[in-house]
Amino acid sequence: MSRLLAALGAKDGLTRYVGGAVRDGLLGLPVNDVDLATRLLPDEVVERLQAAGLKAVPTGIEHGTITAVSDGHPYEITTLRRDVETFGRRATVAFTDDWKEDAARRDFTINALMADPVTGEVFDYFDGIADLEQRHLRFIGDPFERIAEDHLRILRFFRFHARFGRGDPDGAALAACRQRANDLMALSRERIADELTKLLSVDDPVPTVKVMLDAAILKPVLPEIAPDAWQALKALIEAERAAACPGDPLRRLSALLPRDPAVAADIAARLKLSNKARKRLACAASSAIADDPRETAYRDGSECAVDRLLLADRSADAAAVAAWPVPRLPVGGGALIKRGVSEGPMVSRTLRAIEDRWIAAGYPDGADLDAIVTDAVAAAR
Repeated sequence: MSRLLAALGAKDGLTRYVGGAVRDGLLGLPVNDVDLATRLLPDEVVERLQAAGLKAVPTGIEHGTITAVSDGHPYEITTLRRDVETFGRRATVAFTDDWKEDAARRDFTINALMADPVTGEVFDYFDGIADLEQRHLRFIGDPFERIAEDHLRILRFFRFHARFGRGDPDGAALAACRQRANDLMALSRERIADELTKLLSVDDPVPTVKVMLDAAILKPVLPEIAPDAWQALKALIEAERAAACPGDPLRRLSALLPRDPAVAADIAARLKLSNKARKRLACAASSAIADDPRETAYRDGSECAVDRLLLADRSADAAAVAAWPVPRLPVGGGALIKRGVSEGPMVSRTLRAIEDRWIAAGYPDGADLDAIVTDAVAAAR
């Protein structure tokens, strides 16, 4: 890191830490990603990095962003910018050497903080430190204008409020998000899914989700989510904690959706979720749970069974299933053929019969399993 900062002229005041690294550092939180803002133009950044023997990747060079790799860690370095035109999700930018002008184009006051890497001095142009101390999330400038510049900021506002905010959301920001909620329809569903997943990953997203549903923020893009769906989310999170199961954003999303596998699958497809995530949402949307929950885990998978049990507020059963290693039927078709079962459909029918009895008997092995197989083979002859 020191070689990177030296190459970028940090001691000469050319480069600063910016955004989340400064915010999280002031809060005493772990700093995972370090972003840098610089007065250097992108071409000069690349030249300096290469001269220092550091890898430079032009990940967003048209917008002034270079990714440097130092000691195996990536660092985003972005030339100071100002917006020339904005289009709701993208912008035409021009480079500048004015720190405040660059800070002014960021979304929230707590994300516009900068720090000198050498002296540690923090630069706060919009009272972000005061907002951070009060855990108050506030747009820089007019919230309507900031949302018009980038519609994703509606969802980012609620995500950051859920993570850093305390108490009621900023009134001006909430009013702007409510009035511009239809702007979400212009966003890709992948971006919406990403923001929702991050929001639902925080320790307790319920108060923020309730505000969103009360204000009909999600209605334009997810009209299936009922205004009172936050109650199901609240119950789920309480069940997760009781079962000592880590909070899971997909499971929490399923709590907000109707208990209809077809509807859940449609929403998952609309959000462009992975095939695995689509199957999981559809599976969780079913309320079917066997008398012995282990059977549900065996037939539908442990993850699905835990989801259904937690959604049904059966935390003890969910904890037990989560800790249960799902067995595999220890008999195959080849073994049945060797014991005299005719090849073809009879093999699969016999396997199903064995499996049903094996499950009902509690997944035995040894002599008990052999007795089940012997009886099934005799019946098949």
